Amino acid sequence: MTSHETKRLDSTVSRVTERIRERSRTSRQAYLAKIRRAAASGPQRQRLSCSNLAHGFAACDLGDKNALKDTDRPNIAIVTAYNDMLSAHQPFATFPEQIKAAVRDVGAVAQVAGGVPAMCDGVTQGQPGMELSLWSRDVIAMSTAVALSHDMFDGAICLGVCDKIVPGLLIGALSFGHLPVVFLPAGPMPSGLSNREKARVRQLHAEGKISKKELLDAESAAYHAPGTCTFYGTANSNQMFMELMGLHLPGASFPNPGTPLRQAMTVAAAQRVVRLTAAGDSPTPLGEIVDERAIVNAIVGLLATGGSTNHTIHLVAIARAAGIGIDWQDFDELSAVVPLLARVYPNGPADVNHFHQAGGLGYMIGQLIDAGLVHADVLTVAGGGLSGYRSEAQLAYGELTWTAGRDASGDEDIVRPASRPFQATGGLRLLTGNLGRAVAKVSAVKPEQRRIEAPAVVFDRQEELQQAFEAGELDRNFVAVMRFQGPRANGMPELHKLMPPLGVLQDRGFKVGLVTDGRLSGASGKVTSAIHVSPEAAVGGALAKLRTGDMITLDPENGVLEARVDLEAREPASPDLSDAHEGLGRELFAAFRNTATSAEEGAMSFG
Repeated sequence: MTSHETKRLDSTVSRVTERIRERSRTSRQAYLAKIRRAAASGPQRQRLSCSNLAHGFAACDLGDKNALKDTDRPNIAIVTAYNDMLSAHQPFATFPEQIKAAVRDVGAVAQVAGGVPAMCDGVTQGQPGMELSLWSRDVIAMSTAVALSHDMFDGAICLGVCDKIVPGLLIGALSFGHLPVVFLPAGPMPSGLSNREKARVRQLHAEGKISKKELLDAESAAYHAPGTCTFYGTANSNQMFMELMGLHLPGASFPNPGTPLRQAMTVAAAQRVVRLTAAGDSPTPLGEIVDERAIVNAIVGLLATGGSTNHTIHLVAIARAAGIGIDWQDFDELSAVVPLLARVYPNGPADVNHFHQAGGLGYMIGQLIDAGLVHADVLTVAGGGLSGYRSEAQLAYGELTWTAGRDASGDEDIVRPASRPFQATGGLRLLTGNLGRAVAKVSAVKPEQRRIEAPAVVFDRQEELQQAFEAGELDRNFVAVMRFQGPRANGMPELHKLMPPLGVLQDRGFKVGLVTDGRLSGASGKVTSAIHVSPEAAVGGALAKLRTGDMITLDPENGVLEARVDLEAREPASPDLSDAHEGLGRELFAAFRNTATSAEEGAMSFG
């Protein structure tokens, strides 16, 4: 294997990690004490009565039933997000049988412990169902806990890919942090219509230049097969940070579904989790892996790849589930020293298949290690620290092997060495001012379009902006303020329906920005946006006091989000939000809306 010269850990990375450790000392110690109390000296099911155990294996075949009677055999839970409506999750239909056969070969048993819901933000985008999207993360976390609550299991495999699903699975699994857990994705669909062409067609439709049929034909050519969508949004950002946290096997993120390499990865992960149990030769509980260093590594990976801004919420919630406290200041300080090493759509024309072929995560992780920007001395499910994740997974004569990773990018238009990055910083900024605290991702925004001073045009619903655009009322410089979109208001939906009209206006030469207490994701694109504004309008945040015509300074480069007006004397607006609280199941989630923390606190409805 090629030797690598690794710098000492960057001083900012070290300082931020230590600050997180000190901030979290009490809560982290309490979490570790909890999971260590839960650990058993032998298989977990030894705690069960004979009646309990008989219920637990009643439906097993004779071989598995006899194995479960044997108190020395590990039992692995499969928690699956399978459904065949989501292209990313449809391949999971065959995974349980593959996993069961694989663990039998190493003397263990696997059972499907439970399923979790898996909704698609691509289907619900701009629709009322999107207002349940964020809450689905918490439902998934609770469903994972229910699946594992039978206490039959000595380890778990979590099958999930998309936006809220992987964070939810991980938050739930961390409640059982005494168990080893390996995460298994299904891989991206093959490349179809390019993401750049898809965006062009969407914009043409927004301008009324092509028909809905032409738009649907283009969308169908982009989203065309089983597997994850190929742009670098939240789903593929999930896969990145699971590798940076050491919860995948190396190279597991991006092999395509149904390929021999993907099938070999599934078998290897299933057999590896058996070795990680208390009965195996490398016992490694999940809660010990997810520590302050792993969380910092995930943030660094997010910044280096220009990943989804949704993870400024989800990583906070994940860290909290492990007894660790992080905030947006941590993201901001790390962003100042982490270079942007990848350009994957919407930050560039390439998709994740192109990224993977150019060296992908293995190459990028190696660059981050050598630059001293990540903690290499961490626990992982593969063992041996993070350095093992710079390797490349391959099939040799039908056997899965890991070989030395690349020392050079296969395409420097897609992924670059740390010595020659696309930009010197990660492009994620914390904005503060009299409108609150927000985050902005500027890696896909042209430098000349990043600072905007313009009057506000205030909207309380996405439809209002669309109507104003179609009426020609927005042909000017302005900052769109989309408020009452936070967790307490309506569940904090993503607002990508806003991007085509705003993009059209920007292309017409107007200076355009967006300020919102709602969400955008890794696909947020080319318009300067201050998002996740906290406190949100629904709890009296400053956005509720803004009026159309107020001058706004939106300056991510300098971290400024200001209204040039005295807001103190104004009463906050209080629109009727009841139409966002009923229909499509939204009435069932009142308790979530009423108890949610702020976006910077993870927008969590529990804990």
